[in-house]
Amino acid sequence: MRTIASFILPLIIVLIPLYGLIKKVHVYEVFVDGAKEGFHIAVRIIPYLVAILFAIGMFRESGAMEFFMMALAPVLGFLGFPVELVPMAIFRPLTGSGSVGVLAEMIATYGEDALVVKMAATMFGSTETTFYVIAVYFGAISIRQVKYSVQTGLIADLAGIITSVIVVRILFG
Repeated sequence: MRTIASFILPLIIVLIPLYGLIKKVHVYEVFVDGAKEGFHIAVRIIPYLVAILFAIGMFRESGAMEFFMMALAPVLGFLGFPVELVPMAIFRPLTGSGSVGVLAEMIATYGEDALVVKMAATMFGSTETTFYVIAVYFGAISIRQVKYSVQTGLIADLAGIITSVIVVRILFG
């Protein structure tokens, strides 16, 4: 199986241009046009990404995160939701790299075998960077009215967050 896997990527790299040549497509020109379009899209979405990263930095550095965690601690404790997961629950819908940073901090603080770290890792894999995805994809095609996309994405994230805690408690608790 390992031998087959090592040939798949080189095979794809050879077969796609070969297929294009058979179909009489100017493969290099089409590739360059696609790369040019991708670059223009990347330039168009930069303001959205800067806004998200700026807001995250302000929220974290202002001390609002700690205040938010302290305010929610009694309610979350009653519900059996570890307050240590609040930063992951907040940052995950906003940024993938920020939530990786939160997970890395948790691993350094609690150790990789801690129940709360297993919950955070499961949460990381069970949720999406909703605002980032909306900013990138909707920004790339210049859609300003996202309608129900944000609500739907956040409801799915909430389901992933809650399910992560429950499933990890059942499996490892």
